[in-house]
Amino acid sequence: MNFDPDMSACIAGFNTALTRRQFFRKSAGGLGVAALASLLGPSALGAMAESKDHERQLWQIAPKAKRAIYISLIGAPSQVDLFDYKPELQARYKEDLKDWLKKEGERLTGMTSGQAAFPLAPSIFKFSQQGKCGTWISELLPWHSKMADDLCIVRSMHTDAINHEPANQLIYTGTMLTGKASIGSWLAYGLGSLNEDLPAFVVLHATHSSPYSNVQAISARLWGAGFLPGKYAGVALRPKGDPVLYLKDAPGIPRELRRVMIDGISALNQRSYQALGDPEIQTRTQQFELAFRMQASVPELADLSGESEKTYELYGPESKQRGTFANSALMARRLAERGVRFVQIFHRGWDQHSDLPRDLASQCKDVDQGCYALVQDLKQRGMLDDTLVVWGGEFGRTIYCQGKLTDKDYGRDHHPRCFTIWMAGGGVKPGFVYGQTDEMSYNIVQDPVHVRDLHATILNQLGINHEVLTFKYQGLDQRLTGVEPAHVVHEILA
Repeated sequence: MNFDPDMSACIAGFNTALTRRQFFRKSAGGLGVAALASLLGPSALGAMAESKDHERQLWQIAPKAKRAIYISLIGAPSQVDLFDYKPELQARYKEDLKDWLKKEGERLTGMTSGQAAFPLAPSIFKFSQQGKCGTWISELLPWHSKMADDLCIVRSMHTDAINHEPANQLIYTGTMLTGKASIGSWLAYGLGSLNEDLPAFVVLHATHSSPYSNVQAISARLWGAGFLPGKYAGVALRPKGDPVLYLKDAPGIPRELRRVMIDGISALNQRSYQALGDPEIQTRTQQFELAFRMQASVPELADLSGESEKTYELYGPESKQRGTFANSALMARRLAERGVRFVQIFHRGWDQHSDLPRDLASQCKDVDQGCYALVQDLKQRGMLDDTLVVWGGEFGRTIYCQGKLTDKDYGRDHHPRCFTIWMAGGGVKPGFVYGQTDEMSYNIVQDPVHVRDLHATILNQLGINHEVLTFKYQGLDQRLTGVEPAHVVHEILA
């Protein structure tokens, strides 16, 4: 059979031709994506909108949560006095653990390394089983006890750091090194904003009430953007005065004039960007625009006069006082309600090296009802299912006493080998306890969860593959979870 080149051309033409039906079938997907993009806007697509690499899509997982609220207890709450019940230790009160610790290869801080003895200090607080799930919770957290069936408690967290600054950097930025992006900034970068008039990432600093608390210093590195564009940094709302500085225009400057001024500055910035190509110029322009919109949105956000007395009763009387934890929890709900992706509440004073019974009780009283109210408020508004709430510190506390031990008083040093956090909503199992420590609340004996695993799980619940959310910096594809293994903790997911 002879081959006819004209026939070949006809076949090729036939194969590449589009019928009317084929055109609409092939175009439907692209038109649908274009329509969705126009509805969502570029900021709601986050890093997907900025990336040209369509093979590296972030939304490879169906998201369970739209937003997250992280309650950060700076100083490290004592797991053995709150959630990790060890009743068998009562019979071993004051037992010297010095030789046992040496055998275990204990890392000692400079605060206890010179002690002649390491007496075992069981918790003096009573525990009881709460809820249908029967979770053991300390008497220091009576409001938490009421919501035991809402909580997913992870008792097997562990970290690499033994001191506060590196431990806080690790749990809030994914590394003990400075200059990295915080978890809230990663989420703002990956997911964008649901409200163009508010930042995607907001930070609240709640006051502590005890005058005796050992308060650790923290810095903006914990909510900073690091190597990410500056627009993804957390915006801290002030607990006193105007929530944001310069919220009001100066006298004699009407709103219309402010708009003209910003447009003029933006035009100059655009010329500078075209000449220099510095992305921080674009960041500054975007910050001006957001600040202009926040002048209208923040006063409404901060005005709690529309909240009902029933809501104030739920959060407690301190919710009416700016800067308290209860007020911050209420503000977190309002921010989540208005589409803020990530809200972080910092509450300091959880570093009890001495006088733990007095100081831990005071710290728990600060946050207990507010945490309960936040979870219940989200639930009754139908928001808990798609809001992930996380509660915890940077590491745990030792079972041995730091300083003098009495039957009513003791202190605890830092302990990175195990600590407890809890999560609620956002697709995690309610009324569930995961992980187990040994009889000393010293080592994890079942289901360890590293800080990197926690990060991978949080991202997963918000619909992000932690291995795909990257940013090119210094020649590397940087990730929140870094290069060491990190795993989503599927066992705690509903």
